[in-house]
Amino acid sequence: MSADRRKPLIGLTGRRFRMNLISGSHPGYGHRLTDSFMSDFAHRIARAGGVPVMLPYDADPHALCDWLSGVVITGGQDVHPSCWGGDESAVRDIDPLSDPGVHDLDRDMFETALTTAALDRELPLLGVCRGMQVLNVTLGGTLIPDLPAGPVRHLMATGPLSDGDPEHVVTFDPGTRAHAVFGDRLVTNSWHHQAIDICGKGLVVTGRTADGVAEAVELSDAPALGVQWHPEWMVGDDGALRWIVDAAAARL
Repeated sequence: MSADRRKPLIGLTGRRFRMNLISGSHPGYGHRLTDSFMSDFAHRIARAGGVPVMLPYDADPHALCDWLSGVVITGGQDVHPSCWGGDESAVRDIDPLSDPGVHDLDRDMFETALTTAALDRELPLLGVCRGMQVLNVTLGGTLIPDLPAGPVRHLMATGPLSDGDPEHVVTFDPGTRAHAVFGDRLVTNSWHHQAIDICGKGLVVTGRTADGVAEAVELSDAPALGVQWHPEWMVGDDGALRWIVDAAAARL
């Protein structure tokens, strides 16, 4: 295939857990491990012209970046507070392979290493929800461990494939990458109880809700963008996954 017809290879991170968590799986497989990712990402990346591939923790991040055209750090459980200097006293000592909702240091280590490798190679990188926080933590930033109740609801009660509550409006700073992708404002879904507190080196908040919570971040000197909502579950196409595919394609 000629270079001008190649499609960009977009890596997706995910979770690892034991097969006994899957209803109906054979008991003989119960202790075996499986890797998973949200198929919504794959569908939308393929629709935007990219080739989605899942990235297991075992893969060497630098070797991956020899092949990938772009990286998406996806959503999921909280980043372990040891990664950003947070309070570890409330961390539950539970096997993340048996409960995908608890902290998973193996995932944290893989994703921060992959983020570092992608930034070093100047690969386009999109951080989604947890992934935006991973981007910040990788650059030395900190997190708000639990957002207080306020005028904007950040932990939605409705299910996936939703554009969120009407008051969850994100406004974007003119002249930024986020503004170019999303415009002046965007109503988004929201499933997070943590948020960026202090930005890591070079990272700038370029989108916020009315209560001041960071909803979009970016690096001015690298093709990196983070969003606190879930573009893979938006009813409409918000532009985030098209951005990563287009940015990756431009490097081919």
